[in-house]
Amino acid sequence: MKIAIRLDDITPEMDWPKFHRFRELLDRYGIRPLIGVIPENRDDTVAGSSDGAPADFFQYVRSLRDNGWSVAMHGCYHRYVTKKGGIFPLNDFSEFAGVPYETQRLTLQKGRRILSEKGIDTDLFMAPAHSYDKNTLKALREAGFTKVTDGFGSRPYRMSGLIFYPISFRKSTSLEKKEGFTTFVVHTNTMEERDFTRYEELFEKAAKKGTENDPAASPFEFISYGEYLDAEAKDRGCFGRIREYLQAKIKHFFVKRMRSGS
Repeated sequence: MKIAIRLDDITPEMDWPKFHRFRELLDRYGIRPLIGVIPENRDDTVAGSSDGAPADFFQYVRSLRDNGWSVAMHGCYHRYVTKKGGIFPLNDFSEFAGVPYETQRLTLQKGRRILSEKGIDTDLFMAPAHSYDKNTLKALREAGFTKVTDGFGSRPYRMSGLIFYPISFRKSTSLEKKEGFTTFVVHTNTMEERDFTRYEELFEKAAKKGTENDPAASPFEFISYGEYLDAEAKDRGCFGRIREYLQAKIKHFFVKRMRSGS
């Protein structure tokens, strides 16, 4: 299994010490991730420590891009305005799902314009809370996007005129598979010591892949997101869409139950 990394909630206000610490890990193992940049953050919950924050945030993002990191637009404001999960209901709140088409189109165009004015052009979209609906997909095409980082599956797929790059349904299962592609979603803001330790262990184990007579060699490897973007996409039919929707509903149910302690 080839595993790419995506980092959500990239903003001037994020927890910079945690971000820099995880970046050091990625750099050490030569992994260039996807970062989801919020054009105009209006969500206080993604704020953290400003220690180590760059003087020019967007210049810093451009430097990451020039170093091989991939960039997606992570919503526009990262502000949840509905209690809808849309067609990929991992959560029951959204910046886009349930919002009128014209409003979505204008919001997406504004976000893309903000990034473009800062020298960051991308046609890759990352939905806050993973939630979007059919109008979102239509608005994305109208706004010039061609790719979405979301969905479930073992390889990129085409749907509604866009290419989707799936995320992992369950990380432990992905680590056991020998073939296919997926993405691990990382929120550096909320990482704890055990998370840093676990990723370091996984990166180290993957780095041993293919070495002779190494019983610790893994069936998985970590790749840069650019390699994922180069993978061939397949068409997704009606059955695949229904299966993905049900998987998202099931995961949402169990995650919500676990968080509630029931």
